[in-house]
Amino acid sequence: MRAKILIAFSIMSFILWSSSCRKDFEYTSSDGNLSFSKDTVYLDTVFANIGSSTYTLKVYNQTRDDVLIPNISLKNGPNSFYRLNVDGVAGKQFSNIPIYAQDSLFILIETTIAITDGSRNEFLYTDAIQFDSAPFQQEVELVTLAKDAIFFYPKTDTEGMLQSVVLETNQAGNQIKGIGFEFRDEELNFTDDKAYVIYGYGVVPDGKELQIDAGARVFFHKDSGIFIENGASISVSGKLSQDAELLEGEVIFEGDRLEPEFADIPGQWGGLWIAKGSTDNYLEYLTLRNAAIGLFAEGTATNSMETLTIKNSQIYNSLRHNSWFKNANVISENLVLGGAGGASLRCENGGAYSFTHCTVANYWNKGFRTRPALEISNGTSSDEIGFDLIKADFVNCIIDGNNQSEISLKPNELDLFNFSFQNCFIKYNQTNSNISGLYNFDESDSYENIILNGFTDFFLPTKNDFEIGPESDVIDKGELNAASTVPLDLSGIQRTIAPDLGVYQAKERRE
Repeated sequence: MRAKILIAFSIMSFILWSSSCRKDFEYTSSDGNLSFSKDTVYLDTVFANIGSSTYTLKVYNQTRDDVLIPNISLKNGPNSFYRLNVDGVAGKQFSNIPIYAQDSLFILIETTIAITDGSRNEFLYTDAIQFDSAPFQQEVELVTLAKDAIFFYPKTDTEGMLQSVVLETNQAGNQIKGIGFEFRDEELNFTDDKAYVIYGYGVVPDGKELQIDAGARVFFHKDSGIFIENGASISVSGKLSQDAELLEGEVIFEGDRLEPEFADIPGQWGGLWIAKGSTDNYLEYLTLRNAAIGLFAEGTATNSMETLTIKNSQIYNSLRHNSWFKNANVISENLVLGGAGGASLRCENGGAYSFTHCTVANYWNKGFRTRPALEISNGTSSDEIGFDLIKADFVNCIIDGNNQSEISLKPNELDLFNFSFQNCFIKYNQTNSNISGLYNFDESDSYENIILNGFTDFFLPTKNDFEIGPESDVIDKGELNAASTVPLDLSGIQRTIAPDLGVYQAKERRE
C-alpha cells in the first residue's frame, strides 16, 4: 500500500513540474491591439554628437491573451540616430517579443545625432518605433531638436591627466586650481552662429578680451565657467529682444542640461569669475541662470578704475549668490537679481557701487536661506583686513524677498561705510519696535523717500518674473533725474515721464 502511495505521489509531482516548466505557451498575434504610454516621445533638445538622456516608452497588452509582437524596429532603419533597449536588450530591430495578458514591457530610447549639413546649426530629427507590419502596424513617433555647437574642453597631458588652471591665490600663498584651459586668440569672439559648450573653466588670459555678440548662447557643463584673469576683460554685447520667450537678442549663460526638468535647477555650473585686477568689464543684455555663484568680481583697493559695468541683465537661481562683489567698483543699471540660496547681492570688503533702477528680490523656494536679498559690508567673513566702502548708492531700486527682512548692513567700525538709498522700496521688519542706527529710514543722510515694506505686486516672483502689476506700491515713485539716465526699462518701455521703481514699468497682468 505504501509503495502505491509513493508511486502516485511521484506521478502527480511529475505532472505538476511538467506543467509549470513547459515552454510552449500559445501566443496570439498583436494584430494592432497594443497601447502606449505616449503616442509621441519628445527627446527634447540635444547637442550634436552628444548623447541624450534616456527616455521611456511603456507598451501595454490590455487583452486577455498572451501576444507576440512579430517585430519592433525603427522606421529609419539601422542608420537611425535613435537607439532602443527592449526589456533589457539593446538594438534597433527586435523579433517575436512576447507580452503576457494584462501586462506591459518597457522600451528605453536614447539618441546621438550628427549634423552633416554644414549650412544648418539646428534641425528637427524625427523617426518612429514601428510595431508589427501592415495591415496591423502601429507607430510611436520620436522627435528631437539637435543643435550644432562649438565645444571647449581641457586637454589631457601625457599621463592622461586633465589640464588645470590657477583660479586664485589665497593670502597664505596657496594656489586654488580647477580643471580648465586658456582660450586661444581665434576663440575670443563668440557669435550667434552656433551654440558654445564649455567643459571646465575657460580662462581669458592677461591682455586679452573675450567678446560675446548679441544672440550668443553659452552652455556650461558641471563645475565649469568663465574666468577673467587679472589684466583680461569680457565684453557681452547683447541687445533688446523683441520676443520675450525667445530672447533672440540677449546673450544667455546656463547649464548644458537642456531637458525641461533642468530649466530651474540651481548649481548646474560654476559661474562667471572676474579676478582681482581685471577692469573695464562690460555686460549688457545678459541672462545668467542656474549657476553656483552667478557673477563674482573682485577689485583692488588701489585701483579706481571700474571693475564692471552691467546693464539690462538678469541673474537668478544661483545656488549661493547671484552677484558677489569684493572691494569692486561696479555700475549697475536695469539689473534683476532674483532668487538665490544665499544673498542675491553681496557687496563685501568695501568698494564703490552704484545701482540705478535695479530689482534685488530673493523669493528662493528651493530650501532654507539665512542671508537677506542684499548684504553690504566693509569686512569679510574671514580674518582678512577690511577696506573702505566708498559708496553703495541705490536709486529707484527695489529690495524685496520672502524673508522678514531683506537688507543687512555690516560695518567693521574701522573703515568708511558710506551708503545711500534714494526713492527705494525696502523690505525690513525688525523684531523690536525701535528702528534706529543703520536702519533709521527717516534719517535723510542715508535714506530719502523710502517705501518701507508694502506691496510690490510682482507677476510671479518665485519664477523670477519681476514685472509689476497695476496694484504695486512702487508705481510713479521714481526720481526723475535718475530715470532720465536710464530712460528705458528692461522691456524697452519709456520711463522718463512717470518712472516706477525697479527694472520694469508697471503693466496689466498677462492672461
